[in-house]
Amino acid sequence: MDVVGLIEGDPGAMSVLRAAARLGLADWWVGAGFVRNRVWDALCSVPAAPERDVDLVYFDPADPDPAGDERAEARAGLLLPGVPWEIRNQARMHLRNGDEPYSSSLDAISRWPETATCVAVTLRGGFVHLASGHGLDDLLEMVVRPSPAFDNPAGRAKVRGRVRAKGWLDRWPGLRLEV
Repeated sequence: MDVVGLIEGDPGAMSVLRAAARLGLADWWVGAGFVRNRVWDALCSVPAAPERDVDLVYFDPADPDPAGDERAEARAGLLLPGVPWEIRNQARMHLRNGDEPYSSSLDAISRWPETATCVAVTLRGGFVHLASGHGLDDLLEMVVRPSPAFDNPAGRAKVRGRVRAKGWLDRWPGLRLEV
């Protein structure tokens, strides 16, 4: 499957990426369910569900104040009303997550709970760029596996809880849990 082509062919996804680009945030990416859900919906031939949230991450060590995220969300809401934006500066999120400081947005993304969730897209020079912290195999093969940051008893329990709480097995019947 051509993940970039899937995103580029989705007018809603492209509207989100164009609005995100207009925010002018440093090292920004939109990831997690924004990419994962579209891929799994396409693989399972199920209609797209409304966005639960749009995880936009950026990396700006010069502005560690959480109020910057709120301002960015407010601006994004004006650019594209009705989108459930969740914008976070990854330069400080290591504190919340109990990790060593992240070096970039992609470093932070690689520490999200599931390997298939550690994916993101950005729009640069008019082109969609895709990044994945742990490759695309689990995403494309519909495997839920903890990322290395969550590959411990507590992390695996969190991943199982996320699968249950979000109803992934009901939505995507071909999903394989390797947790």
